[in-house]
Amino acid sequence: MSSAVQPREDLSRPSGVTITLPDGATRSFDHAPTGLEVAAAIAKSLAKSALAIEVEGELRDLDRPIEGDARVRLIRAQDPEALGLLRHDCAHVMAEAVQSLFPGTQVTIGPAIANGFYYDFHREQPFSTDDLARIEARMAEIIKANKPFRREEVSREEARRRFAAMGETFKLEILDAIPEDQAVTLYHQDGWFDLCRGPHAPTTGRIGAFKLTKVAGAYWRGDSRNPQLQRIYGTAFPDKAQLDAYLHQLEEAERRDHRRLGREMDLFHVQEEAPGAVFWHHKGWTLWREVENYVRRRTAAEGYMEVKTPQLVDKSLWERSGHADKFGSDMFFLEAEKRTFAIKPMNCPCHVQIFNQSLHSYRDLPLRMAEFGSCHRNEPSGALHGIMRVRAFTQDDAHIFCTPEQITAESVAFVELLRRVYRDFGFTDVRVKFSDRPPVRAGEDAVWDQAESALWEAVKAAGLECTLNPGEGAFYGPKLEFVLRDAIGRDWQCGTLQVDFVLPERLDAAYVGADGQKHRPVMLHRAILGSLERFIGVLIEHYAGRMPVWLAPVQVVVATITNEADGYAAEVVERLKAAGIRVEADLRSDKIGYKVREHALQKVPLLLAVGGREAAERTVSLRRLGSKDQQSLSLDEAVALCQRESLAPDA
Repeated sequence: MSSAVQPREDLSRPSGVTITLPDGATRSFDHAPTGLEVAAAIAKSLAKSALAIEVEGELRDLDRPIEGDARVRLIRAQDPEALGLLRHDCAHVMAEAVQSLFPGTQVTIGPAIANGFYYDFHREQPFSTDDLARIEARMAEIIKANKPFRREEVSREEARRRFAAMGETFKLEILDAIPEDQAVTLYHQDGWFDLCRGPHAPTTGRIGAFKLTKVAGAYWRGDSRNPQLQRIYGTAFPDKAQLDAYLHQLEEAERRDHRRLGREMDLFHVQEEAPGAVFWHHKGWTLWREVENYVRRRTAAEGYMEVKTPQLVDKSLWERSGHADKFGSDMFFLEAEKRTFAIKPMNCPCHVQIFNQSLHSYRDLPLRMAEFGSCHRNEPSGALHGIMRVRAFTQDDAHIFCTPEQITAESVAFVELLRRVYRDFGFTDVRVKFSDRPPVRAGEDAVWDQAESALWEAVKAAGLECTLNPGEGAFYGPKLEFVLRDAIGRDWQCGTLQVDFVLPERLDAAYVGADGQKHRPVMLHRAILGSLERFIGVLIEHYAGRMPVWLAPVQVVVATITNEADGYAAEVVERLKAAGIRVEADLRSDKIGYKVREHALQKVPLLLAVGGREAAERTVSLRRLGSKDQQSLSLDEAVALCQRESLAPDA
């Protein structure tokens, strides 16, 4: 009697699903585990603290099954991804609160944003400040109820049926815009639900601390021809301490607002007749010139040649460079003598024109060309913001024409210059982002490979720590973005360095190499301040208007205590002017206390008070901005002190 031989089970082969953790450890399951099960398999405490799970780079809800082998990471409240997740949760809670308090209100979209979240609502009656307090109270109830977030995938027809029954016309439009190959998902919190891709935390009770901050107007789809909506903004943090710190930052930001300080200090103004352009007053223009002249001295010392290029350039140049195709909707065009001209939105194509006027040798390179270029871009009117976001601006722009072998050395030299400039302006916390190839770009992939590799080599040589900013490079090359952190912890992207192999090819730039043949130069686009308007706005808010003495529009005020000292005050002023100090005299008959307060509001760093005694003794009484202390100095000592403190850092 014979029997068939059964194959032995291979016990060495894993079965089911294998989950790989960030440290390389693995967990095996005989079924498709949920994120919550993965967390529990690691530690019970993690199952209680986890908010979501990252599966092969995709953020998911904890209750979704993981269908196959995958690398995962559990997301907890302290992780960077958690903040956007909690804020999205809070947006949904706010929408539920609004619809429960104000029946008939329609919801549109409600994303998490950089500093919080918002939801746009369609409601005839405007929301008031009292309404915000009521909404917050209802939100607190929903959070306390610890309602589970539940994901539901439905057919397009079922979603349409539900939203139509609810009268949610905006949701029907959103539904129509979802691609056919994309799943339609709803997220529920008890009886309330919304169209949403997710993910969300397990329950509303995980949200933490929140605050609604303001109501603003908005248009559906951002188009003024569409219905007007009401946008409620808010923010959320894992705990109250972080929320309180942020709210304090908001208060500080309001106190430091460059628009208010610009009025108080008589620096500049903007008005409707010139949208997105700045009217610089004498004091503001003085500040501008100090910033510009400082940068001019620094760049000249580094071998940059300053140039000036036209404002109006024929459209054909921008078509050849690719800017008309990429940025045409953001450019200003005008017609003259049957030709179309563009008002310059950037300087780079014009600098290539100067380079092309001579046949350069490799011995001429690197050639560093700088310009305080006046540019115009058609920014949306709703995006304009004081001098921070304008249509007419000046860039501290420069382009370095070099050989491929010179990229690293030139990049390192630029980074050293940039660090020195930022430090002199008072910024010591600088972050760097590496922005690689965007989806829509000029140039072949091989060219981008070369440019990105060259920039990474420069990053290593300069000793920079970078975070990757995927897909955010310029259309012609990868770039580094330099982000300044100000006195109250806000980030401002200012400087850039871009490696460009594309534009020299498009605009036929060439140099003669050591082999006697023509070669394309590499073009390094770089800026330190970026827009001078914006950088000055950042400076004003960073210092809350209290500029270092070398930057202050008025460095010293000589104020009389009594009119008998008018003659001596005039003498002090002349001595200070002769020493190169920006000084004003205050000879009004007002009391000295009033004068001190008024010049403190003007943020004048040094005040010299003189009266009969000072005139007789040829002294001054020195008072510094923000201090109640006074110091008696001889006139010679005072002039020397003011002259010393007013020197620019590179003097």
